[in-house]
Order: sequence, then C-alpha cells, then structure tokens
Amino acid sequence: MELTLLNEQGQAAATMQASDTLFGRDYNEALIHQVVTAYMANARSGNRAQKGRADVQKSTRKPWRQKGTGRARAGMASSPVWRGGGRVHPNSPDENFTQKVNRKMYRAGVASILSQLAREDRLAVVESFGVEAPKTKLLSQKLKGMGLESVLVITDNLDENLFLSSRNLPHVLVLEVSEADPVSLVRFPKVLVTRGAVAKMEEMWQ
Repeated sequence: MELTLLNEQGQAAATMQASDTLFGRDYNEALIHQVVTAYMANARSGNRAQKGRADVQKSTRKPWRQKGTGRARAGMASSPVWRGGGRVHPNSPDENFTQKVNRKMYRAGVASILSQLAREDRLAVVESFGVEAPKTKLLSQKLKGMGLESVLVITDNLDENLFLSSRNLPHVLVLEVSEADPVSLVRFPKVLVTRGAVAKMEEMWQ
C-alpha cells in the first residue's frame, strides 16, 4: 500500500510503501462500529444513581381510604406513578457498561479504519513534525501553512513543545502511537502520521 508523503507546505511530495495488512484491509463497517462503540462504552464511569421506592423519603401512610372518594386507589406516596415517587428500575451507581472486544478484533478494526482513511486521502505521512518552542501560535501557523485545520497528529515520540502547543487548539489533537484510539481516528477529517509512527503502527497492530 502506498501512502502520500507530505512536505512542509502540505503538498504531496512523494509516496512511501506501507504494510497492506494495516493500510490495505477491506472496509468492515460492522467491525468498526463494534470497536468504536465498545471503546466509548468502556470510557463511561457508570456513576449515575436514581432512587427506588425504598430510597424516596415519603410517608408510608395510605394517602386516602380505599373506596368512596371517586379517586384512583393509592397505597403510598412513593409509588412510581406519583410525581416524586421512586423509579421502578433505578440506575445503580455501580452499573457496568464495559464491552469486551478480543485483541484480534480490535487490531482488525483499527486496521480497517486506517485503510479506509488511506483510501479516502484522509491519512498522510510526514518525515517529522514539531515546533521550536511551546507556543500555540507557531503550531497554528504551521498547520495553516499546510492547509490543515482539524487534524489528528500521531507521532512516534511525543515532543513536549508540540504537545504544549496543541492544548489550546480545539480542533487539533496530538497523540503517540500507543495512545491512538479508534474514536479519534474516526472523529478527525485528517490524520497526520510521522514516518516513525507508521513503523511503530506496523509493529503494534498488524
């Protein structure tokens, strides 16, 4: 599989050979959906809580007598039918949202995402990527010169200047190869990868 190699101006200067296993895989929409959904579900904290009938601070006295009032019969004010009553099936704070995805499925899903990005020309490679000082303006000017606005940058070794410069840019995310996740790969319209990061990807995920 050939990947586009960009120069400092963001223009296609050459191409480089990459692994077909990682960048030439067929598009598998069902697998990508499962991997992305599982990743987002595993990030949920599950700390929401609701009150059941026993948890609501209501009187257990019968609100009115059973018959003769013309109103519907009622047993207690904590009934789920009543406003302020307890929930029938309340969410517990220890709810578990995790979904299991096998390692082989995860790697295949990431490879399918990368392959589709390469086919759509949303993935490009650069020799190296960095800034001279930890200044947001420098990184913003560099990306603007390359014609990039919303971009995910994946590097082999995370440069501190690059990381600090990207924190205040809302549409720019800088990650190491080990921190790259399927949600970020899908979310950004453009993915910029260093040549060293491509080698690490082939070592980790194929």
